[in-house]
Amino acid sequence: MREPTVRPDMKQVIAARTDIGMGQGKLAAQVAHASLNAYEYADDRAVRQWKDEGQTKVVVKVGSERELYELSEEAKHKGLPTGLISDAGRTQLEPGTPTALAIGPAPDADVDRITGDLSLF
Repeated sequence: MREPTVRPDMKQVIAARTDIGMGQGKLAAQVAHASLNAYEYADDRAVRQWKDEGQTKVVVKVGSERELYELSEEAKHKGLPTGLISDAGRTQLEPGTPTALAIGPAPDADVDRITGDLSLF
């Protein structure tokens, strides 16, 4: 008899900048944009599993544009799906301002290696 396959839990972490003064509505919109963008780059197996597990999302803080880009590069280097969002500039921010980054859906441990030291929003 075959042993059941143990699958790692999946999640998505969205990092949002704290240094640009986004209002709550702007923050919510940027986080949503990032989440959907990264989802579009995830493979079908990861998406199915993530959906089956309830689509866990965690929002964390980053203090600068540089930190956002560093996280993005590290996640890409490890082969994780990412969604880096730049604002369109219609309301609070200048056009092209990087605001949020989603990493995953991917196994918890893989995402945590990159984002585990960040504070919750």
